[in-house]
Amino acid sequence: MRKLIWAAASIAALALTGTASAQSPIIIKFSHVVATDTPKGKASEKFKELAEKYTGGKVKIEVYPNSTLYKDKEELEALQLGSVQMLAPSNSKFGPLGIREFEVFDLPYILPDLKTLRKVTEGPLGARLLKLLEPKGITGLAYWDNGFKQMSANRKLVAPADYQGVKFRIQSSRVLQAQFKALGSLPQVMAFSEVYQALQTGVVDGQENTWSNIYTQKMHEVQKYITETNHGYIGYVVIVNKKFWDDLPADIREQLSKAMKEATDFNNAQSQKENDDALAEIKKSGKSEIIKLTAEQDAAMRKAMEPVYKDAASRVGQPLIDEFQKEAKGATN
Repeated sequence: MRKLIWAAASIAALALTGTASAQSPIIIKFSHVVATDTPKGKASEKFKELAEKYTGGKVKIEVYPNSTLYKDKEELEALQLGSVQMLAPSNSKFGPLGIREFEVFDLPYILPDLKTLRKVTEGPLGARLLKLLEPKGITGLAYWDNGFKQMSANRKLVAPADYQGVKFRIQSSRVLQAQFKALGSLPQVMAFSEVYQALQTGVVDGQENTWSNIYTQKMHEVQKYITETNHGYIGYVVIVNKKFWDDLPADIREQLSKAMKEATDFNNAQSQKENDDALAEIKKSGKSEIIKLTAEQDAAMRKAMEPVYKDAASRVGQPLIDEFQKEAKGATN
């Protein structure tokens, strides 16, 4: 696979050289792993529309959804090598690159609502985290919401004890691994594109995701129960190959930044609507039973996941966790 990515990178470099002439548009390949009819899928198409409009056709955005170009395990390496210019991976994906600080987004219950989230992503803390990507050859452009996660499985998940022995698909994240181990589950790292089949065939028993991802990937058709936990957050960082970005003419960068700002506003407005609509459709389908936790059951889940914070502090640092929690406290005051 690495050889294929290197070959693609060489072709991409030749294509970029060709764009130095005013004749050809600059090609930006934007790859992502979710369906077109998700918040991220729609926002990437919105960015394409706006970028091509604001640059007067000097830039052409090629969007590759649903892992058609790269799976989520491959895409970051492809971006670093220059074979794809733009991605929108989830926050979890940066831990394996050595940027552990992004793992804080995966901590259960650390972002209680969208108001708290905005304080982080639109403030100095969010900007500081994006700066950490630059030594890896990556420029962070924006944070895009997906929403809050729910638990699904083929057994009812109400109390922490219900999670014992359940095989859960997770993204590659030390925090998510610790989260499910704290519940007595068996976490298994798996590409997003493989989850439906793994659930269908019993390779894994359950998964955690947003309503829009569950619905568009048809996971509700192969899961008997979905528990409305809102325990964690899935968000994306829109990133671009740093050298590619820095080499763009200043006016093009400015126009693309404007397009990205508007696409970000569009994505974040769409995210809640898409999740609400997906939940309604899942209920309407009748294929999964949706379980709502009582206040006591919710408190028990929170208590069971407390050890995850101690585990994460050893990697991301307690000061960063404290800073997130301070922002959360300030947002709710």
